[in-house]
Amino acid sequence: MTRVLVLYYSSYGHIETMAHAVAQGVRADGAEVDVKRVPELVPEAVAKASHFKLQQDAPFATVSDLENYDAIIVGAPTRFGRVPSQMANFWDQTGGLWARGGLVGKVGAAFTSTASQHGGQETTLFSILSNLIHHGMVITGLPYSFQGQLNVTEVAGGSPYGATTIAAGDGSRQPSEIDLDGAKFLGGHVAGIAKKLHG
Repeated sequence: MTRVLVLYYSSYGHIETMAHAVAQGVRADGAEVDVKRVPELVPEAVAKASHFKLQQDAPFATVSDLENYDAIIVGAPTRFGRVPSQMANFWDQTGGLWARGGLVGKVGAAFTSTASQHGGQETTLFSILSNLIHHGMVITGLPYSFQGQLNVTEVAGGSPYGATTIAAGDGSRQPSEIDLDGAKFLGGHVAGIAKKLHG
């Protein structure tokens, strides 16, 4: 059976919510999915003072986990238009995996969250995807066959480069139905491609 990893980092829970929606989409397409996260690097006292969501059900991933999957969908919030240090640190440890081509030909995709509509969603997606491209993965975005990203009647996430959500500057906005539908669509889309390539 096709195996998909949803690998994420979430400070406040928005990306955690999106990760589980992505996983729903993978399951709906008949593939097996695991949801794992990367470790927090911020000292616990600082994280608590910043109201980080430290209790999350997903287990921590290890670099050695990555080769066990046919596809990897990576999610992380933006940090000034780029991938946050927690996710970057994880991928910085994959040099040995890169050297032996362990991820070449696997399917990769990304999802993110920003405070505002123009807060760096697409640059963050590209900064995630660049890691996957360097590993020789087959990259996909969120195609326009997901009609939700053409919506202009409400504030909503969605980009041809990946699924997105908008959190608001204070984190008060949770992923909308359109955002979650985009995440589910991305999960199913990746699973379908992985089945064709590795089935």
